[in-house]
Amino acid sequence: MSSGATPAAVKIGIIGGTGLDDPEILEGRTEKYVDTPFGKPSDALVLGKIKNVDCVLLARHGRQHTIMPSKVNYQANIWALKEEGCTHVKVTTACGSLKEEIQPGDIIIIDQFIDRTTRRLQTFYDGNHSCARGVCHIPMAEPFCPKTREVLIETAKKLGLRCHSKGTVITIEGPRFSSRAESIMFQTWGADVINMTTVPEVVLAKEAGICYASIAMATDYDCWKEHEEAVSVDRVLKTLKENANKAKSLLLTTIPQIGSMEWSETLHNMKKMAQFSVLLPRH
Repeated sequence: MSSGATPAAVKIGIIGGTGLDDPEILEGRTEKYVDTPFGKPSDALVLGKIKNVDCVLLARHGRQHTIMPSKVNYQANIWALKEEGCTHVKVTTACGSLKEEIQPGDIIIIDQFIDRTTRRLQTFYDGNHSCARGVCHIPMAEPFCPKTREVLIETAKKLGLRCHSKGTVITIEGPRFSSRAESIMFQTWGADVINMTTVPEVVLAKEAGICYASIAMATDYDCWKEHEEAVSVDRVLKTLKENANKAKSLLLTTIPQIGSMEWSETLHNMKKMAQFSVLLPRH
Protein backbone atom coordinates (compact mmCIF):
# COMPACT_ATOMS: atom_id res chain seq x y z
CA MET A 1 0.00 0.00 0.00
CA SER A 2 1.36 3.43 -0.88
CA SER A 3 2.03 5.86 1.95
CA GLY A 4 -0.71 8.20 0.71
CA ALA A 5 -3.41 5.52 0.63
CA THR A 6 -6.23 5.49 3.13
CA PRO A 7 -6.12 2.55 5.58
CA ALA A 8 -8.86 -0.02 5.03
CA ALA A 9 -11.99 0.66 7.07
CA VAL A 10 -12.69 -2.11 9.56
CA LYS A 11 -16.11 -3.40 10.52
CA ILE A 12 -16.34 -6.39 12.81
CA GLY A 13 -19.05 -9.01 12.74
CA ILE A 14 -19.55 -10.87 16.00
CA ILE A 15 -21.35 -14.22 15.92
CA GLY A 16 -22.35 -15.15 19.45
CA GLY A 17 -22.66 -18.79 20.40
CA THR A 18 -24.65 -20.41 23.20
CA GLY A 19 -24.67 -18.10 26.22
CA LEU A 20 -22.16 -15.77 24.58
CA ASP A 21 -24.34 -13.44 22.50
CA ASP A 22 -24.95 -10.50 24.87
CA PRO A 23 -25.97 -7.41 22.83
CA GLU A 24 -25.13 -5.17 25.81
CA ILE A 25 -21.49 -5.09 24.66
CA LEU A 26 -22.50 -2.70 21.84
CA GLU A 27 -22.99 1.05 22.26
CA GLY A 28 -25.74 2.85 20.33
CA ARG A 29 -27.51 -0.35 19.32
CA THR A 30 -29.97 -0.56 16.44
CA GLU A 31 -31.62 -3.67 15.00
CA LYS A 32 -31.80 -4.53 11.33
CA TYR A 33 -33.77 -7.44 9.89
CA VAL A 34 -32.36 -8.51 6.54
CA ASP A 35 -32.91 -11.13 3.87
CA THR A 36 -30.27 -12.70 1.62
CA PRO A 37 -30.26 -14.81 -1.55
CA PHE A 38 -29.74 -17.77 0.83
CA GLY A 39 -32.70 -16.98 3.07
CA LYS A 40 -32.91 -15.17 6.39
CA PRO A 41 -30.08 -15.15 8.92
CA SER A 42 -30.60 -16.57 12.41
CA ASP A 43 -31.95 -13.30 13.82
CA ALA A 44 -31.78 -9.53 13.46
CA LEU A 45 -28.39 -7.94 12.95
CA VAL A 46 -27.62 -5.74 15.95
CA LEU A 47 -25.56 -2.77 14.79
CA GLY A 48 -23.49 -0.63 17.13
CA LYS A 49 -20.00 0.32 18.20
CA ILE A 50 -17.35 -0.94 20.59
CA LYS A 51 -14.95 1.92 21.45
CA ASN A 52 -15.81 3.67 18.17
CA VAL A 53 -15.32 0.56 16.00
CA ASP A 54 -18.38 -0.39 13.92
CA CYS A 55 -19.68 -3.84 14.88
CA VAL A 56 -22.53 -6.13 13.87
CA LEU A 57 -23.72 -8.75 16.34
CA LEU A 58 -25.64 -11.86 15.31
CA ALA A 59 -26.90 -14.62 17.61
CA ARG A 60 -25.94 -17.88 15.85
CA HIS A 61 -28.85 -19.89 17.28
CA GLY A 62 -31.29 -16.97 17.40
CA ARG A 63 -31.70 -14.79 20.47
CA GLN A 64 -34.09 -17.29 22.05
CA HIS A 65 -31.73 -20.18 21.18
CA THR A 66 -34.35 -21.90 19.01
CA ILE A 67 -32.14 -23.06 16.11
CA MET A 68 -30.20 -26.32 16.50
CA PRO A 69 -26.68 -26.50 14.98
CA SER A 70 -27.75 -28.45 11.88
CA LYS A 71 -30.50 -25.93 11.09
CA VAL A 72 -28.46 -22.73 11.45
CA ASN A 73 -28.47 -20.92 8.10
CA TYR A 74 -24.70 -20.46 7.96
CA GLN A 75 -24.82 -19.24 4.35
CA ALA A 76 -27.30 -16.47 5.18
CA ASN A 77 -25.45 -15.48 8.36
CA ILE A 78 -22.08 -14.99 6.65
CA TRP A 79 -23.64 -13.43 3.52
CA ALA A 80 -25.58 -10.92 5.67
CA LEU A 81 -22.41 -9.89 7.53
CA LYS A 82 -20.51 -9.57 4.25
CA GLU A 83 -23.28 -7.41 2.73
CA GLU A 84 -23.23 -5.26 5.87
CA GLY A 85 -19.56 -4.55 5.08
CA CYS A 86 -17.88 -6.69 7.74
CA THR A 87 -14.16 -7.14 7.09
CA HIS A 88 -13.72 -9.41 10.12
CA VAL A 89 -15.87 -11.99 11.85
CA LYS A 90 -15.02 -12.90 15.43
CA VAL A 91 -17.07 -15.69 16.91
CA THR A 92 -17.57 -17.35 20.25
CA THR A 93 -18.28 -21.05 20.60
CA ALA A 94 -18.78 -23.43 23.48
CA CYS A 95 -16.75 -26.63 23.16
CA GLY A 96 -15.85 -29.81 24.96
CA SER A 97 -12.22 -30.50 25.87
CA LEU A 98 -10.52 -33.64 24.57
CA LYS A 99 -7.28 -32.92 26.44
CA GLU A 100 -6.50 -33.12 30.14
CA GLU A 101 -4.65 -29.79 30.05
CA ILE A 102 -7.59 -27.90 28.51
CA GLN A 103 -9.78 -27.33 31.55
CA PRO A 104 -13.39 -26.17 31.71
CA GLY A 105 -13.32 -22.37 31.70
CA ASP A 106 -10.21 -22.21 29.50
CA ILE A 107 -10.18 -20.27 26.24
CA ILE A 108 -8.78 -21.80 23.05
CA ILE A 109 -7.91 -19.72 19.98
CA ILE A 110 -8.42 -22.55 17.51
CA ASP A 111 -6.29 -22.76 14.37
CA GLN A 112 -7.46 -25.97 12.63
CA PHE A 113 -10.60 -28.04 12.23
CA ILE A 114 -11.70 -31.59 11.42
CA ASP A 115 -15.11 -31.83 9.79
CA ARG A 116 -17.51 -34.55 10.94
CA THR A 117 -20.70 -32.81 9.80
CA THR A 118 -22.96 -34.55 7.31
CA ARG A 119 -25.93 -32.31 6.49
CA ARG A 120 -24.57 -28.82 5.88
CA LEU A 121 -24.09 -26.65 2.82
CA GLN A 122 -20.44 -25.60 2.83
CA THR A 123 -20.29 -23.21 -0.13
CA PHE A 124 -22.11 -20.22 -1.58
CA TYR A 125 -21.32 -21.63 -5.03
CA ASP A 126 -23.95 -24.38 -4.99
CA GLY A 127 -25.26 -23.85 -8.52
CA ASN A 128 -28.53 -22.36 -7.27
CA HIS A 129 -27.70 -18.66 -6.90
CA SER A 130 -26.85 -16.11 -9.57
CA CYS A 131 -24.90 -14.09 -6.97
CA ALA A 132 -22.35 -16.93 -6.72
CA ARG A 133 -21.74 -18.42 -10.15
CA GLY A 134 -19.23 -21.16 -10.79
CA VAL A 135 -17.54 -23.67 -8.50
CA CYS A 136 -15.34 -22.58 -5.60
CA HIS A 137 -12.38 -24.68 -4.45
CA ILE A 138 -11.32 -22.54 -1.50
CA PRO A 139 -7.93 -23.39 0.09
CA MET A 140 -8.33 -24.45 3.71
CA ALA A 141 -4.76 -25.10 4.89
CA GLU A 142 -5.06 -22.09 7.19
CA PRO A 143 -8.77 -21.72 7.95
CA PHE A 144 -8.51 -18.98 10.61
CA CYS A 145 -6.97 -15.52 10.17
CA PRO A 146 -3.46 -15.67 11.71
CA LYS A 147 -3.25 -11.90 12.27
CA THR A 148 -6.58 -11.76 14.13
CA ARG A 149 -5.66 -14.86 16.14
CA GLU A 150 -2.38 -13.24 17.17
CA VAL A 151 -4.25 -10.21 18.56
CA LEU A 152 -6.60 -12.49 20.53
CA ILE A 153 -3.72 -14.56 21.95
CA GLU A 154 -1.63 -11.55 23.02
CA THR A 155 -4.64 -9.82 24.58
CA ALA A 156 -5.71 -12.97 26.46
CA LYS A 157 -2.20 -13.13 27.98
CA LYS A 158 -2.36 -9.48 29.05
CA LEU A 159 -5.77 -10.05 30.63
CA GLY A 160 -4.35 -13.02 32.56
CA LEU A 161 -6.79 -15.51 31.05
CA ARG A 162 -6.03 -19.21 30.81
CA CYS A 163 -5.69 -19.36 27.06
CA HIS A 164 -4.39 -22.01 24.65
CA SER A 165 -2.78 -20.35 21.63
CA LYS A 166 -3.82 -23.06 19.19
CA GLY A 167 -6.00 -26.12 18.94
CA THR A 168 -7.79 -28.38 16.50
CA VAL A 169 -11.57 -28.42 16.81
CA ILE A 170 -13.61 -31.34 15.55
CA THR A 171 -17.09 -30.21 14.50
CA ILE A 172 -19.77 -32.88 14.79
CA GLU A 173 -23.28 -32.75 13.33
CA GLY A 174 -25.14 -32.87 16.63
CA PRO A 175 -27.44 -32.08 18.23
CA ARG A 176 -26.56 -35.14 20.31
CA PHE A 177 -23.27 -35.27 22.17
CA SER A 178 -20.66 -37.92 21.31
CA SER A 179 -20.58 -41.50 22.50
CA ARG A 180 -17.55 -42.36 24.65
CA ALA A 181 -16.11 -44.44 21.79
CA GLU A 182 -16.40 -41.46 19.44
CA SER A 183 -14.85 -39.11 21.99
CA ILE A 184 -11.84 -41.41 22.43
CA MET A 185 -11.53 -41.87 18.65
CA PHE A 186 -11.49 -38.08 18.14
CA GLN A 187 -8.62 -37.85 20.62
CA THR A 188 -6.59 -40.33 18.57
CA TRP A 189 -7.24 -38.16 15.48
CA GLY A 190 -5.45 -35.26 17.14
CA ALA A 191 -8.48 -33.12 18.00
CA ASP A 192 -8.14 -30.89 21.06
CA VAL A 193 -11.73 -29.69 21.43
CA ILE A 194 -15.15 -30.59 20.04
CA ASN A 195 -18.13 -28.45 19.01
CA MET A 196 -21.09 -28.33 16.59
CA THR A 197 -20.74 -25.02 14.71
CA THR A 198 -17.25 -24.13 13.40
CA VAL A 199 -17.92 -25.94 10.12
CA PRO A 200 -19.23 -24.62 7.77
CA GLU A 201 -19.04 -21.12 9.30
CA VAL A 202 -15.27 -20.78 8.89
CA VAL A 203 -15.38 -22.18 5.34
CA LEU A 204 -18.04 -19.72 4.19
CA ALA A 205 -16.17 -16.79 5.78
CA LYS A 206 -13.09 -17.81 3.77
CA GLU A 207 -15.17 -17.91 0.57
CA ALA A 208 -16.47 -14.44 1.43
CA GLY A 209 -12.92 -13.08 1.84
CA ILE A 210 -13.49 -12.26 5.51
CA CYS A 211 -10.90 -12.50 8.32
CA TYR A 212 -12.42 -15.12 10.65
CA ALA A 213 -11.26 -16.04 14.15
CA SER A 214 -12.88 -18.04 16.93
CA ILE A 215 -12.82 -17.73 20.71
CA ALA A 216 -13.63 -21.23 21.94
CA MET A 217 -14.66 -21.69 25.57
CA ALA A 218 -14.17 -25.16 27.07
CA THR A 219 -17.20 -26.10 29.15
CA ASP A 220 -16.57 -29.79 29.95
CA TYR A 221 -14.43 -32.85 29.20
CA ASP A 222 -16.94 -34.29 26.72
CA CYS A 223 -17.33 -37.92 27.88
CA TRP A 224 -13.89 -39.54 27.42
CA LYS A 225 -12.59 -38.87 30.92
CA GLU A 226 -13.11 -41.51 33.57
CA HIS A 227 -14.41 -40.44 36.99
CA GLU A 228 -15.54 -37.12 35.49
CA GLU A 229 -19.15 -36.03 34.97
CA ALA A 230 -20.04 -36.50 31.28
CA VAL A 231 -21.14 -33.51 29.25
CA SER A 232 -24.75 -32.37 29.69
CA VAL A 233 -26.72 -29.24 28.86
CA ASP A 234 -26.78 -28.23 32.55
CA ARG A 235 -23.02 -28.58 32.81
CA VAL A 236 -22.39 -26.56 29.64
CA LEU A 237 -24.72 -23.71 30.67
CA LYS A 238 -23.32 -23.58 34.22
CA THR A 239 -19.72 -23.28 32.97
CA LEU A 240 -20.70 -20.69 30.36
CA LYS A 241 -22.50 -18.57 32.95
CA GLU A 242 -19.47 -18.65 35.24
CA ASN A 243 -16.99 -17.83 32.47
CA ALA A 244 -18.83 -15.75 29.84
CA ASN A 245 -17.17 -12.59 31.16
CA LYS A 246 -13.80 -13.92 29.90
CA ALA A 247 -14.96 -14.05 26.28
CA LYS A 248 -16.70 -10.70 26.72
CA SER A 249 -13.57 -8.98 28.08
CA LEU A 250 -11.49 -10.50 25.26
CA LEU A 251 -13.90 -9.12 22.64
CA LEU A 252 -14.12 -5.68 24.26
CA THR A 253 -10.33 -5.38 24.52
CA THR A 254 -9.34 -6.76 21.11
CA ILE A 255 -11.89 -4.99 18.93
CA PRO A 256 -10.48 -1.46 19.45
CA GLN A 257 -7.01 -2.88 18.84
CA ILE A 258 -8.08 -4.52 15.56
CA GLY A 259 -9.81 -1.27 14.60
CA SER A 260 -6.55 0.67 14.99
CA MET A 261 -4.41 -1.73 12.93
CA GLU A 262 -3.57 -1.67 9.23
CA TRP A 263 -5.47 -4.38 7.35
CA SER A 264 -5.31 -3.31 3.68
CA GLU A 265 -2.84 -5.98 2.58
CA THR A 266 -4.48 -8.77 4.59
CA LEU A 267 -7.95 -7.95 3.27
CA HIS A 268 -6.66 -7.62 -0.29
CA ASN A 269 -5.03 -11.06 -0.06
CA MET A 270 -8.17 -12.63 1.43
CA LYS A 271 -10.37 -11.24 -1.35
CA LYS A 272 -7.85 -12.25 -4.02
CA MET A 273 -7.71 -15.83 -2.68
CA ALA A 274 -11.52 -16.04 -2.67
CA GLN A 275 -11.75 -14.63 -6.21
CA PHE A 276 -9.11 -16.91 -7.70
CA SER A 277 -10.66 -19.99 -6.09
CA VAL A 278 -13.74 -19.78 -8.31
CA LEU A 279 -13.91 -21.65 -11.62
CA LEU A 280 -16.44 -19.81 -13.77
CA PRO A 281 -18.67 -21.61 -16.27
CA ARG A 282 -17.23 -21.94 -19.79
CA HIS A 283 -19.12 -20.11 -22.51
